[in-house]
Amino acid sequence: MPRVRRPLGPLHAVAAVRELDRRAIAAGIPARELMRRAGRAACAALLERFPAAAPVLVLAGPGNNGGDGYDLARELLARGREARVLAPLGPPRSAEAGAARAEYLAAGGELLEAAAADELPPAALYADALFGVGFDRPPEGAAAAWLQRLARAPAPVVALDVPSGVDAERGTVPGPAARAALTVCFIAAKRGLFTGAALDHAGEVWVDDLGLPEALLASVAPAAELLGRAALAAALPRRPRDCHKGDFGHVLVIAGARGFGGAARLAGEGALRAGAGWVSVATAAEHVPALLAGRPELMARSFEALDELWPKATVVAVGPGLGLGGEAQALLERALAFRGPRVLDADALNLLAGRPRPLGAATVITPHPGEAGRLLGIPARAVQADRFAAARALAERLGCTVVLKGAGTLVDDGASCAVIGHGHPAMAGPGMGDVLAGVIAGLLAQGLAPATAARVGALAHALAGERRAPGPGGRGLLAAELLGELPALLSP
Repeated sequence: MPRVRRPLGPLHAVAAVRELDRRAIAAGIPARELMRRAGRAACAALLERFPAAAPVLVLAGPGNNGGDGYDLARELLARGREARVLAPLGPPRSAEAGAARAEYLAAGGELLEAAAADELPPAALYADALFGVGFDRPPEGAAAAWLQRLARAPAPVVALDVPSGVDAERGTVPGPAARAALTVCFIAAKRGLFTGAALDHAGEVWVDDLGLPEALLASVAPAAELLGRAALAAALPRRPRDCHKGDFGHVLVIAGARGFGGAARLAGEGALRAGAGWVSVATAAEHVPALLAGRPELMARSFEALDELWPKATVVAVGPGLGLGGEAQALLERALAFRGPRVLDADALNLLAGRPRPLGAATVITPHPGEAGRLLGIPARAVQADRFAAARALAERLGCTVVLKGAGTLVDDGASCAVIGHGHPAMAGPGMGDVLAGVIAGLLAQGLAPATAARVGALAHALAGERRAPGPGGRGLLAAELLGELPALLSP
């Protein structure tokens, strides 16, 4: 059965996985057999990832996820491993889970009593089979208490299908939840595990399709695609030896009101590092000398010189450090009148929120959750409560490609959604979005379609952050440090 540590490719909505399960049963694979396969898959993954862990304590819930847990424990016993089951929320409610429990007991399995203590019984490894894929609400009562205990488990946790307490559809964590070192998804990868708060709970994600036929797996369309480094090579052709800078477009960056020249430079250099042929920067006059001295490859001019720059531009990137005053609004309106590809970021989006309008398929916008919320007229927390829905709503409302930044960045063009499978907490700092806007503009200048430029740009940006990050929980990464990583990443 295929199993991968990073399930690049299709990501499914929860309803789609349930439909695949239903179709598998209709095709002649009994529900009890699917549960047994899930137990075997979990056992194989657990032993591969934690080969020396013993004893294992399985926390089995009353639903079918608990049945998967009983089968996992029975498989471990069959391999001579020490395993016990704790069912703190009561006995199974389905016939299949009840059968799994009976087979576990018949194999000599032990059921522990659910103690009222604040801590879990000791174990070298915990298997989370409490709730699974169906959990989408804040836990209450005993469920909340046991999820709190599991959240502070003193040993690693392996989650079966979904970490209990995590909404696998939206990526939210509405209350206490398991923090897994490894999540073993059954049938297909659930999209919510790869964005938002869920990223801190899923750990490594492996996928096992439980031996379902390829045709059956392909019969239900995925909701998104998880992108990894291979997507860069697929989208970026090798340059011919006889190329010249005129082949790769001219980016005009409009950025950097007084005091914000750094945003203009980061965006401009992002476009250069992405491979644009020329990059002009229109900024506040006082920033021009510093930009020319610090990065002479940029052609820096004041905002007053825009009339000379428009005819040369093939792509416009507007917004970083632009401000919210009257001059900024006028600059945005000029950018919106530009007939070529555009990237709107930062203050351009805040200004646009005052009068949202269709932007056209040639436009890419790069909001963080706060900016996305202002464009949609909702709080940032509502955006984070369903990032997939927010990205799609923006793409449909504005008629453009949306890069919804954050942990598990989403790229949605209204027809398809991609999830960036890389990134790092150290990238939560100033200037990161300015670099990203420039990179996407530079890729647009080289002829990439808007959705492709957005996907490739966001992916390369995330990989650059991972390369330069000081450690797993690192701090202090500077946006400018990503720039030197981009040429190699974008030259696969």
